[in-house]
Amino acid sequence: MSYFAFGLGIGTQSSNGDWLEIYYNAPILNPSDALVSAVAEKLNYEGGDAAIEICEAQLKDLEAAFLSVDAEDQAEVVEVLKGTQQSLVITILETDSSPASTPEVYLKLALLSHRLVKPHGIDLSGMFGLLPNVAWTNEGAVSLADLPRRQLSARAQGRVLDVHSVDKFPKMANYVVPEGIRVAATSRVRLGAYVGEGTTVMHEGFINFNAGTMGVSMVEGRISAGVVVGNGSDLGGGCSTMGTLSGGNNVIISVGENCLLGANAGLGLPLGDRCTVEAGLYVTGGSKVTLLDDQNNEVSTVKAGDLAGKSDLLFRRNSQNGRIEVKTNKSAIELNAELHKHN
Repeated sequence: MSYFAFGLGIGTQSSNGDWLEIYYNAPILNPSDALVSAVAEKLNYEGGDAAIEICEAQLKDLEAAFLSVDAEDQAEVVEVLKGTQQSLVITILETDSSPASTPEVYLKLALLSHRLVKPHGIDLSGMFGLLPNVAWTNEGAVSLADLPRRQLSARAQGRVLDVHSVDKFPKMANYVVPEGIRVAATSRVRLGAYVGEGTTVMHEGFINFNAGTMGVSMVEGRISAGVVVGNGSDLGGGCSTMGTLSGGNNVIISVGENCLLGANAGLGLPLGDRCTVEAGLYVTGGSKVTLLDDQNNEVSTVKAGDLAGKSDLLFRRNSQNGRIEVKTNKSAIELNAELHKHN
């Protein structure tokens, strides 16, 4: 028997007992049969995908189970959790099927942000219906139904309950900070983002869930849901990539390696490697573009989507006639090595 994922989580529930969020400190991709069997014996787990609520009193037995199969990292998590009054859950995913509960969704988002799986490498279908809208505050996650009373209670004690955001997703940095990254404004990287080692996300950069960078990148623009950016690419200030969540777009947008999206540029098609989109130019798959040869002579006019995935292209706007032109890119972007080597 093989299993897809495992996580021991600690989280927050509403006053009605509904899960709001779950923190998995050390999620496991493809846990061993021995580990799952040892835990199953303590929790009466009989297979399938399951989120099993546990109490603090069960932690001692779980620690023994982990140690019996040499899962010292999980035993260390248990040791820290002993004595907690917070809600606890063991989530076991036998297969990578559509999630069926909030703890299952959070485990899958954790797998992405821990870099255990890559964007589009995990089934997240139906997740939005399982993620509640939550008030993310300076005192943690609060149910929207509980929020007015919590705000009143705080005021009665001379405090203000500071609501940072109201959203289905928390910021990634409160759950994991992957090695070798810099994020100037942590609220702009959601849990479920995949941030490659060597990536810098500046103040206006944004990375959505199930999206991200595969290596060294400078992100000063928007990486929308589902968009993957290759190693060595630079997203200039204010630029945008088209996601797949709205507008009927079902094309997965991607940026190849060593590409440059100029400031305030936009991208609505997959790029190959060493491509450049000039500042201020928004190119979608349906944009009509004029192909030029090395002497700047017109060759043909095509839809930009016909060039999807092709490398070494420069997209630019002709400042005299306004048409979009495409040439071979002879100056592929090279990121500042000094800037990134200390991440």
